Amino acid sequence: MAGSLAMLHGLLVSGFFLLFLNAEVLAVAQAENHPGTKSHSRILILGGGVAGITAARTLHRNGFHDFLIIEARDEIGGRLRSHTFGEDTTVELGANWVQGTQMGDGPSNPIWDLARKHNVRTVFNDYSSITTYDESGPANYTSIINDAIENTDKISELAGKRVARNLVDLNARAGYSLVGAKPQSAHDKVAEYFSFDWEYADTPSASSLAAAGLVRVSQDAFSDENRLSIDQRGFKALITEEAKEFLRPSQLLLDSTVRTIRYTRSGVQVTLSNGTSISGDYVLCTFSLGVLQNDDVTFKPRLPDWKMEAIQSMTMTTYTKIFLKFPHKFWFNTEMGLFADKERGRYPVWQSLDHPKFLNNSGILFVTVTGQYSERIEALPDQQVQSEVMEVLHSMFPKTNIPSPSDFFFPRWHSDPLYRGSYSNWPASFTRDHHDNLRASVGVRECERLWFAGEATSFKYFGFLHGAYMEGLSVTQEMITHIHQSQCGDEGHFDEV
Repeated sequence: MAGSLAMLHGLLVSGFFLLFLNAEVLAVAQAENHPGTKSHSRILILGGGVAGITAARTLHRNGFHDFLIIEARDEIGGRLRSHTFGEDTTVELGANWVQGTQMGDGPSNPIWDLARKHNVRTVFNDYSSITTYDESGPANYTSIINDAIENTDKISELAGKRVARNLVDLNARAGYSLVGAKPQSAHDKVAEYFSFDWEYADTPSASSLAAAGLVRVSQDAFSDENRLSIDQRGFKALITEEAKEFLRPSQLLLDSTVRTIRYTRSGVQVTLSNGTSISGDYVLCTFSLGVLQNDDVTFKPRLPDWKMEAIQSMTMTTYTKIFLKFPHKFWFNTEMGLFADKERGRYPVWQSLDHPKFLNNSGILFVTVTGQYSERIEALPDQQVQSEVMEVLHSMFPKTNIPSPSDFFFPRWHSDPLYRGSYSNWPASFTRDHHDNLRASVGVRECERLWFAGEATSFKYFGFLHGAYMEGLSVTQEMITHIHQSQCGDEGHFDEV
C-alpha cells in the first residue's frame, strides 16, 4: 500500500510539473502575440541551469518569492542536456558525471547529495578499466598512462609550491617540462591528453599551472570517485526534480531568449528576442562565459572595462562527445579505450555504454574530442565526421568486420549561441584579481543591480557542475544580504589588474 501511494504521489507531482511547463509555453506564445508587453519581478534570474535553479531555491528558502527565471530553451537544466539516441536510449550530451562524492564524514559533493535525494542512477566509472590502441591496432602502453598520471600529480605539487611562494604563474606545459615530462611519441602524447586535456578540455599550453594545481586539490575535498549518470530521465533530473519542490508556474518563463539588459541606479529591464520587456530591481546573470564573451547579450550601458577584461581573459573550452550506435558490440570489454594517433587530440578517448555496468546491450559507443579539435569538427558536415571516426575504428580493430552505425550524433556546443562552449578554463594570464572581477556585481553609482553566477565564477570549482551549484547558492546569499541593507553600496572590484 505504501509503495502504491508513493507511486501515485509521484505520478501526480510529475503530471503537475508537465502542466506547469505546458502552461509556461502557452504564456510565452501569448507574449509573442503581444510584443512590448511589460511585467515586473523583483529579481530576474537569467538562465535555468544548475546555478539559476539553485539561486531560485535560495531565494525561496529566504522568503523571496517575487522572482522570475527566464530560460531560452523549452526546459530547465542548462548544460545538463540529454538526447534520445536510437529509438529509446537516453545519453548525456553535456555534464555526465558526479565528480567526487564524499570521504568518510567529510564534506559531501552537493551534486552527489541531489543525485541520492532524487534517486538519479549513477555508476562508478573506473578510468583504469582501459584498453589501449594506436594506428596499428591494439598496443599495450598502460605503463605510459600511469607515468602521465604521476606527472600530472607532480605538476600539481609544483603549482602548490609556487603559489605558496607567490611566484608568477606559468602554463601547465612549462610545469610538465620542469618535472621532466616532455612527451614525444604518440603514446606519450595521448597518455598526457588522457591525464590532462580530457579533464580541462584544453591543452597544457593553454592552461594555468596554478589553476591546474588548484583543481586537483579541490577534487580531493570530496573524493576521487567519478560516477557516470545512466539515468534514463536524463542527468537533468537532478534539477527538474528539485525544482518541482518549490518552483511555481508564474516563476518560470521558457522559450525566452534574452537580447538586451538595461541597468540604471533604480533597476533593470530585460528585453527578449520577441520584443517583450520585463523589468526588475535586480538581475542575476547565469549565462555561460562563452555567451558573455561573444556579445550574444547586449548590456546597456556597456559593462565597465574591468568587467570586460575579466570576461575576455578567461577561456571557454569545448568538450564534445560523439555517439555511435551499432547493431552489435565488436569493441573492448573494458569501460574505456584510448587511441594514440600521430595527431594529438584526434579521436582519443573512447567509452563503451554497452557494458554490464552501464547500458548493457545498447550497442552504443562514444568518443570524446576537446578544445580546438571540437571547434574543427563543428565546422564539418556530420557525414565527414562519421567517416573520420569510422576510419579510426578500423585502425583500432583492423581484423574486425565493423558494421555501419545505425545512428550517429554529436552536439555543437561551441557554435550554439546559448552556450558558446562547454565550460571554463584558466589560462596562465588569468589572475585571482581577474576572477574576483568576473564574479563581482555591477551597478550605476555604486547601486549594484547586475549579479553574476555560474561555474566560471567559482574560484575552487570552475568547470565543474558543483561549482555552478555552489555559486548559485553563495552569490544569491550575497545578493540577499545586499538587498536587506536597503541601500546602495560598492561590492568591491579592481579597477585595474
